[in-house]
Amino acid sequence: MQRHNDRELRDQLVKLRAEHRQLADEIVAMETSPAADQLLIKRLKKKKLQLKDQIQIIEDQLLPDIIA
Repeated sequence: MQRHNDRELRDQLVKLRAEHRQLADEIVAMETSPAADQLLIKRLKKKKLQLKDQIQIIEDQLLPDIIA
């Protein structure tokens, strides 16, 4: 059961990382445009930060801290 859950978490992690990368690329492309919509860029950056938080939560579940 644990392996199945870990596999699901790893699959979700791959998807979130891909979405995070895609947003980063999209933000860079928009920022280089002279007619960039600053409000949209802010929203994309906020979404990117939310994805980063979700990624961190999943990574913490997969690799819990071990206090020696």
